[in-house]
Amino acid sequence: MKIAVAREQAPGERRVAATPETVKKFAALGATLAVEAGAGAAASCADADYAAAGATVGDRAATLAGADIVLGVQGPDPASLAGVAPGAWVVAGLNPFGERARVDGYAAAGLEALAMEFMPRITRAQSMDILSSQSNLAGYKAVLDAAAEYGRAFPMMMTAAGTISAARVFVMGVGVAGLQAIATARRLGAQVSATDVRSATKEQIQSLGAKPIFVENVAGIEGEGAGGYAGEMSPEYQAAQAELVSAHIARQDIVITTALIPGRAAPRLVSDAQLASMRPGSVVIDLAVEQGGNVEGAVAGEIVDRHGVKIVGHRNVAGRLPADASALFARNLYNFLSTFWDKEQGRPVLDDEIGDAVRLTRGGQVVNPRLLA
Repeated sequence: MKIAVAREQAPGERRVAATPETVKKFAALGATLAVEAGAGAAASCADADYAAAGATVGDRAATLAGADIVLGVQGPDPASLAGVAPGAWVVAGLNPFGERARVDGYAAAGLEALAMEFMPRITRAQSMDILSSQSNLAGYKAVLDAAAEYGRAFPMMMTAAGTISAARVFVMGVGVAGLQAIATARRLGAQVSATDVRSATKEQIQSLGAKPIFVENVAGIEGEGAGGYAGEMSPEYQAAQAELVSAHIARQDIVITTALIPGRAAPRLVSDAQLASMRPGSVVIDLAVEQGGNVEGAVAGEIVDRHGVKIVGHRNVAGRLPADASALFARNLYNFLSTFWDKEQGRPVLDDEIGDAVRLTRGGQVVNPRLLA
């Protein structure tokens, strides 16, 4: 069983799908590891460290030649995978809804594509969940990005020259990224509030010392959606939330939005009129900008100024912490494959519950029900 770790080709991607730590663990299972030269350089993983862990380091062609499994952070171009074994697995973050043509390309090449984003949110798969591990870092980095762009201090400071008020931070969307953003902003001394369409998050917000901002006495979402994700809000809830948020957001210094609905464009949470109500110098961080954005006027990869408010739309926020993001991502992949490793066959054998959830292609066909629906 040959496992190949290819160098990421997406612009700006600094993460790597395996670290020397996980290479050593895969080797202990009996696998042969091949790493493309320079694959981990941007994530502080040197070629020499991979070699010391038991991997063969070489060019892309040698790395992929005869590979049974190809590990990636972002899905590689099918055309770049020449030389892999017939029916090889491609295990990565494949963005199935946004890159459907690429998924079709895997099918046409006879590859078995396994999308780590489709990992079911069940207890035994928590250690395999790339969305959670990367979102956790994104929530942390979002607060640091806000602090870097905000022209004032976060904590309240009492000095001989006078008192500086604490920054007011409002987090919209309390998933993994939102919870980490709350915790990080609190550690920096900000006054934090947060909101979400799921009423169950209210206690989580309070447990982190933040103030929950929730619509009361109005029917909320039609259902939480699969896997604990937020679903679509009712029209009544949308109207009530817009009114509540408009009054609250005008008093905030920093807003961080994190709301995503799988397979759909990100919901619009902040309008241009709401931005105009904020005081000049305020900062808005849109973590959903690559899926259409939660904030009106946000531009992926840019920092935009509207009404004196900075709208920050960094791409691949977790990837801006490449060493830690790679370490967690690589462990997610190892946890996934090692859980299903069959010692007799010398390879992973997936079960139906998780295998059918993450498998996009097999036998030259797209087979995932979520893509065929």
